[in-house]
Amino acid sequence: QVQLVESGGGLVQAGGSLRLSCAASGRTFSSYAMGWFRQAPGEERKFVTGISVNGFVTYGGDSVKGRFTISRDNAKNTVYLQMNSLKPEDTAVYYCARAWGNIATTRIDTYAFWGQGTQVTVSS
Repeated sequence: QVQLVESGGGLVQAGGSLRLSCAASGRTFSSYAMGWFRQAPGEERKFVTGISVNGFVTYGGDSVKGRFTISRDNAKNTVYLQMNSLKPEDTAVYYCARAWGNIATTRIDTYAFWGQGTQVTVSS
């Protein structure tokens, strides 16, 4: 069983930055794609961005391009989400997830394991 533990969430003013981390258990981290999703109150969980084994990055839409950056450190079994120029509409619980395979897709059903989530609140 793979365990994913997110950290780094919190309260930040609009325009500020946060970096989320997700530490994974197990010895096969480098073999799987990783993704970040977010879920705002009353909404479905949505794909934010993902990174494949070869480093290719996929985004869920234009709203975070140029502001959010995903990266991974296979030596540390950790994936990061650097969030800059945060907006109130970025407020959500952020989840990291490990894919079934080595390519990051936008589809939620292609992710096998999930973290517990970390709250990000952006005040205006």
